[in-house]
Order: sequence, then C-alpha cells, then structure tokens
Amino acid sequence: MRSTINGVDSFKFVLEQVVDDLRGVFVGVHDVLAVLGAYYGARKVYDAVGAVAEAMYVHLSGKASSTDWVASYGPWAVVTGSSEGIGRAYANELALRGLNIVLMSRNERRLARAKSEIEMDCKVKVEYIVADFASDNQTELYKTIEAALADKEIGMLVNNVGVMYDFPDVLLNIPQQKLWQLIHVNIGAATMMTHMLLPGMVERGRGGVVVVSSGSSTHMTPQMTVYSATKRYLDYFIHSLAYEYRNSGVTFQCLIPFYTATRMTAYSERLSKGGWIVPDAARFASSAVETFGRSQCTTGYFPHTLQLWLGQAVPNWLWMWGSEKLNNSLRQEALARLARRASRYGSQEVLGDSP
Repeated sequence: MRSTINGVDSFKFVLEQVVDDLRGVFVGVHDVLAVLGAYYGARKVYDAVGAVAEAMYVHLSGKASSTDWVASYGPWAVVTGSSEGIGRAYANELALRGLNIVLMSRNERRLARAKSEIEMDCKVKVEYIVADFASDNQTELYKTIEAALADKEIGMLVNNVGVMYDFPDVLLNIPQQKLWQLIHVNIGAATMMTHMLLPGMVERGRGGVVVVSSGSSTHMTPQMTVYSATKRYLDYFIHSLAYEYRNSGVTFQCLIPFYTATRMTAYSERLSKGGWIVPDAARFASSAVETFGRSQCTTGYFPHTLQLWLGQAVPNWLWMWGSEKLNNSLRQEALARLARRASRYGSQEVLGDSP
C-alpha cells in the first residue's frame, strides 16, 4: 500500500513539474509574440511617418527650389505625345524653365498650334516632329527621328506618348490593331527614344529621362489588362536604368499618375469634368515637374499619392474586385455615350487619346 501511495505521489510530482515547465514555455512564447507584435506595430508607424515625410519632401520642397534646368540638364527637351494633354502641359512647364522644346506627336495641326502657343508664352525655341509611334515601319520611324534630332543637345527626354483602350473592356473585345498600338506606343516608344538619346546624356554627364506610367500599373487591373501591363513595364524599365546608370549624372524618374482629365479619359463624362482628385493636364504637369530630381518614382501629384497609399493598403483581390466594378461602370457609360452620338450623327465616334 505504501509503495502504491509513493508511486502516486511521484507521478503527481512529475506531472506538476511538467505543467510548470509548460507554463514557463507558454509564458516565454507569449513574451516573444508580444515583442514581435510591438515591433510590427512600431514598424508600421515608422513606415507611415516615413511615407508622409517623403511625400512632404517630394511634393513641397521642389516648390522652393531654384534649379537652373538648362545648366543641370541641357538646352533642349524632347517630349513625346506633346500636341495636347499631359505631354503638352509638361512641355510648357519645361519651356517656362528655359529649355527649348521639341514636340512630337502624329497630329501636325495640333503640334503647330502647341508650338505657336509655347513660343508666345515662354520665349524659347520650339520645333516639332510629326511622328506616328504606332507606325507599321518602326525602323524607318526611329531613323527619321534620330536624323531630325542629330544637331541638338538633348538634355531632357519625357516619354509621355501613350495609348489606351477606347474604353475599359476585357481582352478578347480589344482589336488586334489596338493591341499592337499598345505595344508599339506604350513600350516601344519609351524604349527606343531612351536608347537613342541616353548615350549623349551619359557622355556629357548630365540629363534627365522621365517616363509617364499609370496608377493602374500598381496592381493587376481587370479590363485594362494590357494597358496596365505596358505601364508596369515602364516602371521596371526606368528603375533598372537608374541602377545601371547610377553614376552617370543622368536623373531618371517614373511618374505614375492616376486618372487625369485628358482625351484619354474622354470616354467618361465623370472623368472628363476633372477636379481635385482628377486634375486637368496643366495642374498635374505643374505639380509633377516640381518632383523631378526629388523622387525616382512618384505619382507627381499629392492627391494621387493619397490614392496610391490606399491602393497599397488593400490586397490584390480587393483591388481587382473594385477595379472591375469601376471599369464595368465606365464601360457602360462609354457605350451609352457612343450610342447617343451614333443616333445623333449616324455613326459611332471613337473615344480616347491618340498616340
């Protein structure tokens, strides 16, 4: 009997020891998790404060700068897709800073008008090159451009030219011709123009290259699939170039604007009205040019930065769900407008921007 009691007492003692050891382990795990939680929270606060501080620096500090753009980058700037919209407005901002301008687009009438207006307002030299970046003969296109620019010291290149769908839609509803335009204009133009003009900048040890991407490239965006993918290419392209030529003296920047009221958003009356969230081209360009040299990648416009933060905070599935809902609405609006115009004029009018 005594041996049985002793055995029970020994078992209870061992059990109590095991429980005490496990309690110590769980307390240790709890402490570790508490430390990890505190670190995670502190890191999130640090990142948020850092993002706000960076935004203040990028969007506000440039306005107090007195950069001599000609001395810093060179006497001539080339702006593609500059007969109207963001390209036209950005060219005007560079002209206000003393740079001579070469405008490039396919519509000569609009180019001539832009040339006249910039010369009158800014008192700089302005030339233009009629160039259809969607041309079937890409080799001849860039030979012609290179010959036209051969006698100029190009200090700034703004790769703005771009094309979008006529309105948001799924892939199989997009004509093949439009898909080739997206590739040639959105990808090919920036790649080939940079390849053409960057050597002179590197040789001189100064210059600047800007690409205009899109907020739709920050996530996978249904019904803008190919467009957003081509714009994502520009993001990767300019970041890799910036690293490859980090010691060259050339400044690189990727702009990622969200919706801006231009011909590219003409399919939507809501987007065409503009406002604080959807600025017109002049307001956007005035803000964006001030960020050059301040940030390698930025929306260029503070309200768009707020939209970027919101987009970065949501998971991909939620972004895609919301994008699909928005683009469904925009497509229905565009189709309704086309139907009204068709009934009024007897034929459909194509909506959207031109390359």
